[in-house]
Amino acid sequence: MEKSKRTVSYEPKELISKDELTALQTRRMKNTLLRAYSFVPYYKKKWDEHGVHPDDFTFLEDIKKFPFTTKEDLRLNYPFGLFATPMSDIVRLHASSGTTGKPTVVGYTQNDINMWADLVARSIRLAGGHRGDILHVSYGYGLFTGGLGAHYGAERLGCTVVPASGGFTDKQVTLLNDFNANIIMVTPSYMLNIIEELENRGIDPRDTALEIGIFGAEPWSVEMKNKIEEKVGISAIDIYGLSEMMGPGVACESFEDRGDLYVWEDSFYPEIVDRDTFEPIEDGQEGELVFTTLTREALPIIRYRTKDLSTLYQGDLLNMRKMKRITGRTDDMMIIRGVNVFPSQIEEILLKIKALCPCYQLVITREHNMDDLSIDIEPNPNVNETEINSAVKTLKHKIKSGIGISVKVNVKPIGGIPRSQGKAQRVVDKRKK
Repeated sequence: MEKSKRTVSYEPKELISKDELTALQTRRMKNTLLRAYSFVPYYKKKWDEHGVHPDDFTFLEDIKKFPFTTKEDLRLNYPFGLFATPMSDIVRLHASSGTTGKPTVVGYTQNDINMWADLVARSIRLAGGHRGDILHVSYGYGLFTGGLGAHYGAERLGCTVVPASGGFTDKQVTLLNDFNANIIMVTPSYMLNIIEELENRGIDPRDTALEIGIFGAEPWSVEMKNKIEEKVGISAIDIYGLSEMMGPGVACESFEDRGDLYVWEDSFYPEIVDRDTFEPIEDGQEGELVFTTLTREALPIIRYRTKDLSTLYQGDLLNMRKMKRITGRTDDMMIIRGVNVFPSQIEEILLKIKALCPCYQLVITREHNMDDLSIDIEPNPNVNETEINSAVKTLKHKIKSGIGISVKVNVKPIGGIPRSQGKAQRVVDKRKK
């Protein structure tokens, strides 16, 4: 199916000059600090103990005087202790899964919901989306921010929304074929499931009406991006968000300026800090992303440590900074026999080997106080045993030479790796705690 040519349109507030942006950020930052100090007792107590006050903020660099906020702060104040508005003004709640403890809860006023919809609409437009597009949402709906965030943003832009949510892959494929969606918003790992189901039905994924895929909610390698684009014949666009800030729509890749993501700096002020010392570092250096909300009413968050690793630098199309694709998360890092390993490093190697399928899991075990890493992987269909053995040998060699660790590789039958219904579980830790 022939894909149409896409262009991106911009609104005046996106083309703001650097000086205008700095003035806007400074004013909004001051208001956010005053709001947090005046209406959130936890912030007031923490800042008083730290010896800082909103009056100490004059210039943007003064934000470095204020202490970080972490996920633990949100858990300590579960469920509503960090809200800056009364519950009568909260129109919606979202929350994390809480698999590693109490969930982090975020609240929204109606103004917050409106701002969120505007930012996601802006992101879809930056990705090449237009009013009148049919947009298929395969992010999960519910407490997870992905589904409803994408939904409201797409409607705000003027798209026709197909609220498919996650799971029921056979039905997703039927809807994609019958409704002829131009755009899909989904996790990259679940897109692989959709591709697999299309191929199982004898449908070439390139024959769908899809032109753009907007992928987020989990780290994904450049190799994964390239594979999806090749398989489906679409532009695979990266969108970034986190529920503590808002949800999807904090930053997005441009259809016209591919590679990295523009941060919507008029609503979120980004910093990069050293991953070990947490001291601020200059643009152009990799470290941990830190964000401060500039427009949130219900939940102002000051200097939130995301644990995502990236780099900030000045963009070309807009006067807002760009962030490099997330290379990993500090809490995703595996230490295998003294070597720091990120799942994305292994994925990048694995996906370059054509005989192997993108469906995989990394399994960590421990024996005699030593950690071992094995990779459960499926071969691609119609690959013979000789090709599989050669691919396994190549995979082991490239991981050993490129990352510095030895791994075991377990080849599973096709369908033997669990398929995700949303975010993929790439790492299975079987060590006894």
